[in-house]
Parts: sequence; C-alpha cells; structure tokens
Amino acid sequence: MKMHNADENCGIAQAAVVTGDWWNVLVLREIARGHVRFDALATELGLSRKVLTERLGRLVARGVLCRSLYQRRPVRYEYLLTDSGLDLLPLLVAMQDWGDRWMLGDGSTAATTAEDSAEHSRVHALTGTPLPADLELTGSDGADRAVVDPDAAATVLFTYPGTGVNWGDDPIPGAPGCTLENRLFRDAWPEFRRAQVTVHGISTQLPYEQADFARAESVPYPLLSDARQRLAAALRLPTFRGAGRLRLKRLVLVVDAERTVRHTLFPVHDIPGAVDQALRWATTPAR
Repeated sequence: MKMHNADENCGIAQAAVVTGDWWNVLVLREIARGHVRFDALATELGLSRKVLTERLGRLVARGVLCRSLYQRRPVRYEYLLTDSGLDLLPLLVAMQDWGDRWMLGDGSTAATTAEDSAEHSRVHALTGTPLPADLELTGSDGADRAVVDPDAAATVLFTYPGTGVNWGDDPIPGAPGCTLENRLFRDAWPEFRRAQVTVHGISTQLPYEQADFARAESVPYPLLSDARQRLAAALRLPTFRGAGRLRLKRLVLVVDAERTVRHTLFPVHDIPGAVDQALRWATTPAR
C-alpha cells in the first residue's frame, strides 16, 4: 500500500496497512478461533491457496503472525498470533461489536439479544465447536489459567458484563444481575464440585477488580479476565460497550474435557434458571 507522506507518523494509517485488507482481517479472525493450519484456513475462508499464501506471508512479514513447525515430512507450519497479533484482538472484537450493532442490528445498545438476531445464531452455532487448545485467561490471582479444565467431567463458562459497576441513572437493559448470578453459582458450587464440574466466571474486568469482588463475596471458583478479548475473539462472543469498556453479554457454555462446546444458553433472562440448567447439562452424560 502506497502511503502519503503525512501518514508516516499516523498510527491509524500504519495499522490500516495490516487491517485494511479484507482477507487479512478474516485470516486473523480464523486464527483467533484456533484454525491455525493452512488447510483449515483455506477451508474456513474458501480462499484460493495462492491468495492465502500471499496473505499469510504478509502477516508474518509484518510481525503479526509467526510460523511454528509441526511436521517435517512434508514440512508443515502452524500460523500463530505474536504479541503484536494478540494486541489486535480487541480491534477485531470492536469491529464485530460495531457490525452487530449497526450493520446487523438497529443501532441500539443492549446487554442481551433478540432470538432472531445474528448474535443469537452465532452463539447457538457454537455447539460442537472446539475451543483453541492454547486458550488461557488471567485469573483473579494474576496467574494464567486454562479456560477449560481437562481433568474435569465438564467446564461451565458463564460470561457477564461486570460486577460492582455503576451503570448510572439509565442502566443498560439486561446488565444488572451479575452479582446475583455469581452468588447463585457460589451457592450451587458444592453440587458442581461433587459432580467434578469446573465453573469459571468470565468478564472483561481486570483481575484486581475480580479479586476484590471474589474476596467480598467469598466466590469459591475462579474468575477469569477477558480484558484482552481472547475468548471473545476465539468464539466470536457478543459484546456491548458499557461504562467505558467492551463487555461480554451474559451467556452460559458447557464444555467437555476435549474442549468442545456441548451446550449454549443465550440470551439469559432467568438467572436462577440458568444456573440450574447449567448444572443439569454439566452432570448429564453426553450421548
């Protein structure tokens, strides 16, 4: 891309060199979802091998991706996000949020969704989808933790906008209830534990914010921070902007030990019912 001299010191213009290409953005979207091998990318994108090779080469040259050898005969590489690439994930999620709101929606802001929305279809299509093997989020103790517990019979992931948030005089519909939801999962925790089911509560709040809440409410299960939007990008989860931050909409996923999504609940209108449903799903053997 040829740039005007005035753009040389403009961060937006420099970022557009990487993100201004349609296929570059979609390649990054798919790699964030865990499709890191060439054939998987070609299948998901429906892209010719020549064009895909060109785009991958450019992203590697820009330092957004790196190649990792996984097979020697014949030589095969996986394409992984570098630190630079990981820092692009919030931009991808923000693009998705804008598209959901203004291109696929009516422009309104909500912490829930309609059952005929694109977000609803996208979340429910997650059933049968594996989570990326290397997906980790930072816990309230500051340590990185796998999103899915491989030693558990199942892992329940429940996402929520945020606890302890001052929504102001005009609260966003559907946002209140995060503290209640955590308390209900806390109260049901002994039943989940007896069934060898792991529970993770996830928001885009920072780890120290979650740690303060966990101490105040005696939360026994890990709270994980998706402040960098790694989970949101990997699963294309619905978000909304509230109190100055992109926030996850409330939903529940039940994931098996092989990291495959088995059940989805979205939107969540009945919070006590959602906790009960998560327990039933997580403790029912897969057929």
